[in-house]
Amino acid sequence: MNATLPEWLNPSPDETRFREMLSPESSWTLERLAAESRAITLRRFGRTMTLYAPLYLSNHCPSGCAYCGFASDRTTPRSRLEQDELHTELAAMKNLGISDVLLLTGERTRNADFDYLRRSVETAASHMQRVSIEAFPMSTEEYRELARAGCTGITIYQETYDREQYARLHRWGPKKDYAERLDTPSRALEGGIKTAGLGVLLGLADPQQDALMLYRHIRHLGRTWWRAGLSISFPRIRPQTGGYQPPFSVSDHQLARMIFAFRIALPDVELVLSTRESPAFRDGMAGLGITRMSIASRTTVGGYTEPENNKNGQFHIHDDRSTEKFCKALKAKQIEPVFKNWEHAYNGPSSPEPAPPAT
Repeated sequence: MNATLPEWLNPSPDETRFREMLSPESSWTLERLAAESRAITLRRFGRTMTLYAPLYLSNHCPSGCAYCGFASDRTTPRSRLEQDELHTELAAMKNLGISDVLLLTGERTRNADFDYLRRSVETAASHMQRVSIEAFPMSTEEYRELARAGCTGITIYQETYDREQYARLHRWGPKKDYAERLDTPSRALEGGIKTAGLGVLLGLADPQQDALMLYRHIRHLGRTWWRAGLSISFPRIRPQTGGYQPPFSVSDHQLARMIFAFRIALPDVELVLSTRESPAFRDGMAGLGITRMSIASRTTVGGYTEPENNKNGQFHIHDDRSTEKFCKALKAKQIEPVFKNWEHAYNGPSSPEPAPPAT
């Protein structure tokens, strides 16, 4: 693993304000942050919440991530969706009102390789209005092929930016390569993928330091690929097969402060909250900073047509409300659920873009 950090991950003099907002000892009270975050969210995104759902294609994985229910040393039964099963899953999701799908796999394996993922993207694109992936790192040319197949976005978490902790947690397998994973969003955007979602798995390392490194990463991507769509997710560790206990706890107040700080510092970036979080916390964050949420999530392969199998999921979800119940809660806060994602104008360059001209 390369021990040298890229220049853009080093401290920057213009991040002082973000650091202050993250700190509970600063003059930025939680109430002040919430009020400013809410005003920015309303001004930039209106009273809307974009909704999506994850679909697990495969739980085969060669990696030994200590915190994951799909790690190769777990006893979880392994399976993948064949194309006819994928059609059935997608039809079940559409019956729930879902039109924005995130396809997930483990790391690259013989059972779930690039060709399998590309075929799955093509199948999903024939059903859904938006298809994105959360899968293994790929080459620029592979991302270019996925874009042609109908993939519009990727999500890839660095998990933690603490390199020593990263090395300890990723015990074996391809995911041990910190540097390759760090560079993945840039390769995807260079390959023509329109949106890139980043995040850290909160609890693996010092959450404030991980948030700061995540901020530097997203700013680097925003400067380099300034017409791309960017998003940030805030997953906290949930119970999973293997029983990993995170060394850091992240309270609701800490997570709320982090979300507000990112919204104020990066007003145009989409902020995402999944069903890992409780119904009360998700309802509280709606309209205050979060602009995209998952719904009706299943974390197993085949979970939408065989819900009884969801005990073997990657992790335990916390907000298990139905689509109808969740949308009712949003509307009670005068927030409109959005199931349709409009196309972005970004077409994907073959090299980093120059910055826009000064005005």
